[in-house]
Amino acid sequence: MILVTGATGNIGSALLRELYAHGAGPLRALTRDVSRAAFPAGVEAVEGDLAVPESLEPALTGARSLFLPSRVGPDAEIIAAARRAGVEHVVLVSSITALTHPHLGPAAENLAVEQLLKDSGMAWTVLRPTQFASNALLWAASIRAGETVRTPFADTGLPTIHPADIASVARVALTEPGHRGRTYALTGPEPMPARRQVGAVAAAIGRPVPFTEIGRQEARPWMAGAVGEKDADAVLDVMGGDANEELLAVRDTVRHVTGTPARPFRQWAMEHADAFR
Repeated sequence: MILVTGATGNIGSALLRELYAHGAGPLRALTRDVSRAAFPAGVEAVEGDLAVPESLEPALTGARSLFLPSRVGPDAEIIAAARRAGVEHVVLVSSITALTHPHLGPAAENLAVEQLLKDSGMAWTVLRPTQFASNALLWAASIRAGETVRTPFADTGLPTIHPADIASVARVALTEPGHRGRTYALTGPEPMPARRQVGAVAAAIGRPVPFTEIGRQEARPWMAGAVGEKDADAVLDVMGGDANEELLAVRDTVRHVTGTPARPFRQWAMEHADAFR
């Protein structure tokens, strides 16, 4: 039994579809509200909340593999509950900042979760993706309203990754041999600065999108509103305020693990064009 947590999220939903398509059952999906969830036929939906570890027992019972996003709930309690339930292998989604910016608060927290898992006695695979393509949805309301997209570090070329590629690597790690005890840094196939991302969205929706670059200080209040005061400066650092070669590097890990090249941002933009119309 494979248990997918975050099953309605950008990665978890794609992972469930991949696992189902590859016949990797039995499958179980954790969701906070079973009545509102829609999963592939045959996927067992179980109600629970990562923020409430005591609610996870029904979902964990009988599971042998677990897909887990880091820092969604109290990770030490979640990992302990998985171990008690007999889970054998955990695929953890961490962040590439654990490699590139370990001094930042969120990255240090991800590193701590990685170590908790490694010390748990369960087998593990750690995924460290870079910036998600789906972060562009933060601009969706402005674009729908015809407003100007305003962002700092407009030409910093982070190799943005399609969440479905993270799901593809997770699927392989969960179902094929040779991936336990491995840590994978995951990126998209090319540098994709914000200016080009907005251009790709404009092409996908068939109309121009006004764009302007703003300074870090001007961007900070908006960022604090989006991610919280605690993480705002760290996010701005990894958006471009403290970019380094490791953060900007394009890696071929997706193709190496899955056999298929990473999807370009323009594909994600076309698939999600309705969100911006």
